[in-house]
Amino acid sequence: MITLNDIHLRLCECIRESGCTQTHLAELLGISSATISHYLRGDKFPALDTLTDLCRILDVSPAYILCFE
Repeated sequence: MITLNDIHLRLCECIRESGCTQTHLAELLGISSATISHYLRGDKFPALDTLTDLCRILDVSPAYILCFE
């Protein structure tokens, strides 16, 4: 069974491997760096439209982030 923690870990892995800073990702997404920090801590999960944009920036599929691949 896939949990939110599994998705959170996958998201953190992809962000870390991208080499992008939180500030740069925030600028590209049009959100605050504090929001990116919340995603990385697992306090919040991106809205679907933000997740789609994040996947495009990180060059990964939403299915991968959501642990379907």
